[in-house]
Amino acid sequence: MVYKIRWTPEAEETYEAVIEYLENHWSDREIIRFVTKTNETIDQIVIHPELFESSSKKNIRVGLIIPQISLFYQISEHDKTILLLSFWDNRQDPRKRKY
Repeated sequence: MVYKIRWTPEAEETYEAVIEYLENHWSDREIIRFVTKTNETIDQIVIHPELFESSSKKNIRVGLIIPQISLFYQISEHDKTILLLSFWDNRQDPRKRKY
């Protein structure tokens, strides 16, 4: 069964922050790569929601987009929805992670 995707405001904000960082520090090539990998990862999650490992928080999973960025998401079996929670820069202090 294919799940629907919903973005939280935090996911939208952190996604845009990654794009902004790439615009300021890298080239268009890296932006395209990140957007493509994000879309590919979401496409995989829609089909196989439990593909990625569980995080330390209940019912939350974490998928690696690129080595520097992970995506936190939650599966809702009730309405067959994947809730995208946040994008995380893996170079940050892991103790600051929300999920």
